[in-house]
Formats: sequence, C-alpha cells, structure tokens
Amino acid sequence: MTVRSLWSAVTIPGAPEPYATAHLKVHYPALVTGSDTERLSGVFQADPSGAPYPVVLVLSGINVGQDAYRWLAVELARQGFATVTYDWVGPLFAGQVGITPGVDLALARPDTYGEGPTCQALSPVLDQLASLNSVAGPLQGALDLDRVALFGHSAGGTVALQSGRFFPQVRAVATYGAHTMVSTMLGWPAGHIAEALVDSPVLLLAGTEDGVIAASADRYGAASDGRHDPVSRTFDEALNDHDGAHVLATLAGANHFSVVEPADPTAARSFLDRPSTVGGATARGAIAGLLAAFLRIHLRGGDPAALDTFPQDLVSVRRR
Repeated sequence: MTVRSLWSAVTIPGAPEPYATAHLKVHYPALVTGSDTERLSGVFQADPSGAPYPVVLVLSGINVGQDAYRWLAVELARQGFATVTYDWVGPLFAGQVGITPGVDLALARPDTYGEGPTCQALSPVLDQLASLNSVAGPLQGALDLDRVALFGHSAGGTVALQSGRFFPQVRAVATYGAHTMVSTMLGWPAGHIAEALVDSPVLLLAGTEDGVIAASADRYGAASDGRHDPVSRTFDEALNDHDGAHVLATLAGANHFSVVEPADPTAARSFLDRPSTVGGATARGAIAGLLAAFLRIHLRGGDPAALDTFPQDLVSVRRR
C-alpha cells in the first residue's frame, strides 16, 4: 500500500492572533496511477477500493511536534485508517505558548468540568476534515466521518478522555501515557481522578518506565513514590464498566516517549523520563499493534481476541 499525505490548515475560534491557526496533515491510502498530475504535483488521489476510511485524530503531547507521530500515522494509514496529525502553536499555561493539542482550562475546573470538551481544536479540525471530504480534491468522499477515533499522547490523551462524549461520531478513544488525575492548581482536591467524559470504548496504553508521570506527582498533590499510578486509577475509577470493551495495556520497559519517533531533546519534558528497557522498535511495534487491533474492533468490527495475541512478557492486558 502507498501512503500519501495532504496538508491543510484551520482557524481555532477564540484563539488570540498570531496563535489562531493549526496546521494539519491527513495520511491516507493512495492510488498510484503514474499520471502526469501525480508527477508534476505530488498529489495522489485516495485509493477508492477501501474508501471511505475511518478517521483517527492524533492529539499530541505538549511541545511534541506532529512529525514525532508520523511513523504511527503512516502505519495506521497502511492498515486502512485515514490518520490526522496537527500542530497548533498556541497558549499553554502561565502566559507561555507552545505546541498544544488544545487545552481549555476554563472547562477543566471543578465547577465547569463536563460542560464541554476541554480540547478546543477538535471541533474545528473535524469541520475541516468534513470540508476536505466534500469538495473536489484527493480526499473527496474518502473519509468516513461517522467512524472517528481519538488517539492522544500525554496531555493530548487527557483532553481526549475529557472530550470524546461531546462528539457522537467518536466511536473509540485511545491514549498513551495519559490519565484524568486533575491539577490542584485548578481547584481540584489532591489526588482526584475526574470522570472520563467518554461514552465509547477506551484503550489506555502505558509504559512501566514512565518517568514523566512519576515526576509530575506534585502537580496533583499526589505522593511521588511507587504508588503514584494515575493511569491504572483512571482505568479503575474514571470509566464505567463497558462489558470488557475498555482495555488497559501496560508495556513492560516502555517509557513516556516510547510512542515518539524521533524524540526531540530540545523541547517537552523527555529529560524527566526513565530509560526504556525495551528496544524502541519493539515498543513502537506493540503500541501500533495494540492500537490498530483496538481500532479494527470498534471502527471496523474486528475480532476482540486480537488484543490477547501479544507476548505476555511484553504486554499486560486488563479489561472492564
């Protein structure tokens, strides 16, 4: 299969200039015809044989550029999912700006939580995908926007867990290195796990060597010891039972940035991470395999048993 990508851009309503534009990239299975148009423009039509393709929207960690997830977007596109990444340089915290999945702190406080999605970018990005799907171009009719999944890393995973319910087209939510423990700076009590605002099945992926989550315990008023495990607590406390459709998959030896390739040591907080004790290619292969299996189940009607085929010394799976 040939995978190609298409760039686009979207305005984020309410964001201050010059930080009001997100740049997105749609990766998709492409049809290669050898035409002059392909040769002269580099633009390839989506392969109609598998269309329309379910859509996976990737929400990045703070200050992690979308190129870090390109390996995953390409792999998912090879497996028949149109996969969207985006960069939004916008407001962060305390007057800072940086790459953000979109975090609406006004809706992340105890008195407003649940009133709307905490990810400001979701609605405009989905609207832009609908436009690309409806107008003449390489993606016309190629996107199945009634079958959408969110995949978020770190803060991107948190806002996915806090936003999925508000978009009925979202059929699945998956995260890596993310949880719903909420900051005391927003007014939450210490160690509080907020309800996940998701009605679809959820896959929580985590690494046993996640140093970033461990080093962030004081943000939540939690003990910075071996008992600080907000991902497992999110699985146990933030999600309602879903007849075994919710899955917690823990990767032995993987760290917070095992989902990233290449890692950028000049940005984000990789300096806090623990060394991974499993090879990067092995960890990424497990992440992509688990995620693709989960997406096939909930976006394509795949076999739930596929999540149990990974080596038990590498992947531990729980369901609820």
